[in-house]
Amino acid sequence: MPEAAAPDLSTPDTPALPPSHPHDPWLWCIAIPALFAAVAVIGLTIPSKPYFDEIHYLPAAREMIEMWNGLTGEYDNREHPMLGKLLIAIGMELFGDNPLGWRIMPLIAGTIAVGASMRALWHASHDRFATAAFGVLLATGFHLFIHARIAMLDIFMVAFLAIAAWQFAAAIREPETGRKRLALTGIAIGCALGAKWNAVPLAMAFGLAFFAARLSAGRRRLFTSRRGIPVPGISLIEAFVWLGIVPLAVYALTFTPGYWLGSEFHPSPLAENGLIGLHREMLDLQQQVLSPHAYQSTWPQWVLNTRGIWYLYENVDGAQRGVMLIGNPITMLLGLPALLWCLLTGVSRSDWAKIGVVAGYAVTLGLWLIAPKPVQFYYHYVMPSVFLLAALALSLSDLREAGRASWAYGVLAASVGFFALFYKVLSATALDGPMSFANWAWIAGWR
Repeated sequence: MPEAAAPDLSTPDTPALPPSHPHDPWLWCIAIPALFAAVAVIGLTIPSKPYFDEIHYLPAAREMIEMWNGLTGEYDNREHPMLGKLLIAIGMELFGDNPLGWRIMPLIAGTIAVGASMRALWHASHDRFATAAFGVLLATGFHLFIHARIAMLDIFMVAFLAIAAWQFAAAIREPETGRKRLALTGIAIGCALGAKWNAVPLAMAFGLAFFAARLSAGRRRLFTSRRGIPVPGISLIEAFVWLGIVPLAVYALTFTPGYWLGSEFHPSPLAENGLIGLHREMLDLQQQVLSPHAYQSTWPQWVLNTRGIWYLYENVDGAQRGVMLIGNPITMLLGLPALLWCLLTGVSRSDWAKIGVVAGYAVTLGLWLIAPKPVQFYYHYVMPSVFLLAALALSLSDLREAGRASWAYGVLAASVGFFALFYKVLSATALDGPMSFANWAWIAGWR
C-alpha cells in the first residue's frame, strides 16, 4: 500500500511569512543624542577654570592657536597625538579662550558618540529595542556624560571609533554601499588614532574581522575574490587599503600642524626628527615610570566599578562642587552577566552582533592587561564600558522578547534613576558643603 502523501505546507491555507524588515529607529537615534546634549550643556562652563587633565591639554591647544595667528607656538604635550588638541583649539578659536570654548567640541563629540554608537548597534543587530535601549544606557552611563563636559582627549577617540563601527556595520548590512562605507571606516579609524593611542586595539580589529570573515567563506582566490562575506563586492586587497592604509595615512596627516609648532630655542620635534622620530619620543614618554597617584587603579577595579576618580572637588565659582568619575552603579554590574549571556547565545545562535560586542569588550579591556603603562586610571575603561552597555542592551531585548518586558524597562528606569541620583557630582552642581562627597562615596574606593 503506498504511503500517504505529505501535506503541502505551501498551500494558501498556510502562506509563507514574508521576511522581517524592522523599521529603522532613526528618530530615536536623533532624539536620544539631542536630549543627551541638552542635559550635558547645562552648566557646561562650570567650573570656570581648568580642572583635572584640562591643565595639560588647554596649554597645548593655545600653542596651536598662537601658531595659526603667526606667532611662535611650542610643541606641548607631545606624548599624545594632535587631533584631539586640535579640535579643542578649534572650539577655542570659535568661542574664545573661555570655558565654553574649551568644552564645546567635547560636547559635540559626546553627542556624536551616542548617536553613532546607536547606529552601529542598529546596523549590527536590526533590533529596534536594543538600539533605543543602548542610547538610554550610554546617555545615563556616566562615562560619556562626564567626558562630554571636559576638555580631554578620550571623548574624541570614542566618537571616531563609534563612527567607524557604524560605517563598518552598515557596509556589512548594505554591501551595495560597502566601498563608500569602508572608506569612511578607514578615515574614522585614522582620526581615532589621531585623538588617542588607546584606539589601537580596536583600530586593528576591523581589518582582522574582515580577514577572518573572508577566510571563513572559503574562497579559492582569498585575496582577490570579491565574493563572500562580510562585504560582497570588496576583495581582501581592497579592504586592506580602506582598513589598513587609509587609517595610517589619515593618522599621519593629523600631525601636519606639528611641523610648524616650535621656536628658535625649542624647535618642533616633528620638523627635526620626522614622524618616526617623534613617535619614538612619544613611546618613551608613554612608558615612563610615573610616581604613584592617589587615583590610580587596576582593571579588576574598573570591571567591578570599585575605584573612581574625583576630577573636581573644591570650592569654586562660589560653592563646593565635585565631579566624580565612576560608572553607573546598576548598569556597570548588570552588564557583566549580560556579556556572558551575549557570549553564550551569540555563539549558539551565530548572532554576530552579540559576538561582536563581547569581542570589542575583550579587545579594549585586554589592552590594559598588557599595556606597558605603569600607572593606569579608571577613564581607560571608557571604551570597554561602551561595549558592556551594548551587551546589556541586547540582553534586555532578549528579556523583552521572552515576556519579561517589565524587567527590561525596569533596568532602563533604574539607569536613569541612578543618573539623576548622582547628577550633582556628575555636573559640578553646587553642593551643601565640604563633606557632601559622603552622600555619593558609598564605598572606600569612591572617596
